[in-house]
Amino acid sequence: MKSADLLLLGASQVVTLDGGRAAAKRGADEMNDLRVITDGGVAVRRGKIVDVGTTNHITSTWRGLKRIHCRGRTILPGFVDAHTHPVFARARENEFAMRCRGKDYEEILAAGGGIHASARAVREAELDTLVAGVSARLDRMLVHGTVAAEAKSGYGLTTESELKSLRAIRRAAARHPMTVARTFLGAHVVPEEYTRDRKGYVELVIKEMLPRVAKQKLAAFCDVFVERGAFSVPEARAILLAGRRLGLRPKVHADQFRDRGGARLAAEVKAISVEHADATRRSGMRALAEAGVIPVLLPSASLFTGLKHVPNARALIAEGCAVALATDFNPGTSPTENLLLVASLGCSLLQMTPEEVVTAITRNAAAATGLADSHGRIAAGRPAHLVVLDAPSYEHLPYRMGTNLVWRVLIDGQLVADRGRVVRSPTR
Repeated sequence: MKSADLLLLGASQVVTLDGGRAAAKRGADEMNDLRVITDGGVAVRRGKIVDVGTTNHITSTWRGLKRIHCRGRTILPGFVDAHTHPVFARARENEFAMRCRGKDYEEILAAGGGIHASARAVREAELDTLVAGVSARLDRMLVHGTVAAEAKSGYGLTTESELKSLRAIRRAAARHPMTVARTFLGAHVVPEEYTRDRKGYVELVIKEMLPRVAKQKLAAFCDVFVERGAFSVPEARAILLAGRRLGLRPKVHADQFRDRGGARLAAEVKAISVEHADATRRSGMRALAEAGVIPVLLPSASLFTGLKHVPNARALIAEGCAVALATDFNPGTSPTENLLLVASLGCSLLQMTPEEVVTAITRNAAAATGLADSHGRIAAGRPAHLVVLDAPSYEHLPYRMGTNLVWRVLIDGQLVADRGRVVRSPTR
């Protein structure tokens, strides 16, 4: 008998998402292949998975210091939220009320709401206030099964407030068990004070913000919002290429309301992901597939803003893309940290299969966040980042719309969330 620190036993299903050499699963055949073990178990030693198999195999091979009996429950890889905006200083419930009265997002933005309202609040906020806000939001993600997330700046739109936002993410993540990948989004929109000097703001982003972000190692990615009211393709190209020269990998907010060439730009600059893609045409989809850019779809934002545009997940998958899903958590257009809800919307709004949505919030989301080597699947030798659902199969995950079915969450083999509450470890 071999010795392990922890055995998880008797799960009705262990959904491994294993197999294949590529970081992400592309197209329908791969995305529907979950590699499920029935009556399964997992052995963990020193924070790593050392074996996965049937309960009989695990109990006949391993002796564990601790055991978690998962009878009637399902073990999955910990979820990865591939697109979030957790740094803000106040909510925007008043804008939600405005939308309920008939105003659309672009009208609210033009009236000084939206991102501009968040920017004013972030500029005034103390760093400690922002850190506390990010920490609370990471906790809510964690109890819903999210073990890693991408987190963007973009609600400051001045050099100092953008740096402050990235520092807030870094400080909050340093105290938290979750893995957090930081993205610089100084090019979210053109701030109000540069309305008549777009060129000047683009130059500020390229010549001042990006070098300081890179020098201080505050981000791994550079993102730009390509949309009317935000940035054009030429402006975005200049910013993304400048970021890439400084070591920041490109991401692109693209085609949320109309196809303005953002997806094709993402393919051109070899971005790791393209985000939204609600209005992307077939030519853009083919370009994404050929370039291996991962579309990160955000159905909760589509739902919350009135379903004027919904991503064509079926067409993206048919073109051979590796589709991911994320919350787009933010105070204006998707105020939810619940990836389980997003999985439900992936099925009900985007016509994805349950298997595809599980792939989209685990393995493909990890690849879209640069975490494919450590997150997104269950296999020997990988970190033990695991979610145990209080449900007998993965199909309950999208079926139980918005319900938090997460029973326990483990990161590096340590219990970090239990029945909806964060477990604070003295060693973390």
